[in-house]
Amino acid sequence: MALRSLRANLFRSALTLLGVIIGVAAVVTMLAIGDGSKREVMQRIESMGTNLLLIRPGRGMRGGDSGVNLTTEDAELIAELPNVTAVAPERGTSSTLRFGNSDHRAMIQGVWPGFMETRDWQLASGTFITEADLASFAPVIVLGQTVAENLFPNGEDPVGRYVLVRNVPFEVVGVLAEKGANAFGQDQDDVAVVPLSTGFVRLFGQQHLDSITVKVADAAAVHHTEATIQELLAGRHSEDAFRIRNTASILETAEAAHNTFTLLLGSVAAISLLVGGIGVMNIMLVNVTERTREIGVRMATGARAGSILLQFNTEALVVCGIGGLIGVGLGLGAAAALGLVGMPVLFSFWPPILAFSFAFATGLLFGYLPARKAAQLDPVVALASE
Repeated sequence: MALRSLRANLFRSALTLLGVIIGVAAVVTMLAIGDGSKREVMQRIESMGTNLLLIRPGRGMRGGDSGVNLTTEDAELIAELPNVTAVAPERGTSSTLRFGNSDHRAMIQGVWPGFMETRDWQLASGTFITEADLASFAPVIVLGQTVAENLFPNGEDPVGRYVLVRNVPFEVVGVLAEKGANAFGQDQDDVAVVPLSTGFVRLFGQQHLDSITVKVADAAAVHHTEATIQELLAGRHSEDAFRIRNTASILETAEAAHNTFTLLLGSVAAISLLVGGIGVMNIMLVNVTERTREIGVRMATGARAGSILLQFNTEALVVCGIGGLIGVGLGLGAAAALGLVGMPVLFSFWPPILAFSFAFATGLLFGYLPARKAAQLDPVVALASE
């Protein structure tokens, strides 16, 4: 009966379905985009490692006086602490690298051998900087993928070649594996690394560090290790001379922010579903008004009020159920299309189920009032209506 009623007014039924379809499709698509964005940011942050401590200069530590800056001595003392597996002090500068007729401007990082372990980075070819390179101030360099592709565009192997950095020849001993963009969208492969000691002497001109990255063995004890490092550096510098960031706390903050963002997207989409529900109620009220005589005939021939209530509620549920199914399919299709053009999307089981359930609940809620009005009609008055 409900399907026959929908077929009797196809155009009106289509308009009613449209509101529910758009609402459900919007919920499914928005939540897929929100979850996809969250996953991408979480993966980028996790690629840094969740057991890292990032030490940066604080106020008063950007000057040239090494007495008020992070130093390699700080890094050496941190490396001796318990629960610390690797320490990577870094100093960087932007400079142009040249090979033959090709040149490329990139970030040059002076590092220790522990850089690979703290960054969880692999080599594509060659070797990395060694302790011997560090001790001998060796003019060796390891290129990131972006730098290698720009300096050697014909696909030749950079290992064993010499590149110029500020007119200083550096031997390429290795090429880093591709890393991609970081959580802030910066190309991590647009970098070249040299021994920190060599960088101090030949490139940087100053002996202080930009940062110290510390990798801990037991992530559960990372907060205790952070407090130990805090106490150590506070004894060597002033309290506000450095900042320590815990990547686990960064991950938690980012996850909370994206959960809020996803909830916001879902709430905005749910409003359109609510509007669709109001449309269902309006159409059902029109149906009740137009079919008053039919209701009177049914009640006069023995139909109870509960039967009339069930009939009109069922019609509303059928409309929202069909609209919900079409909306879920349309939403998944729209999200898949967005994924093909490069937008991060993530499909999961619950958003379509929740969206369809909400559509079904909308039909039950907004279909009840028109059905109740129909069930309470006086049969005599209903039969006398035109």
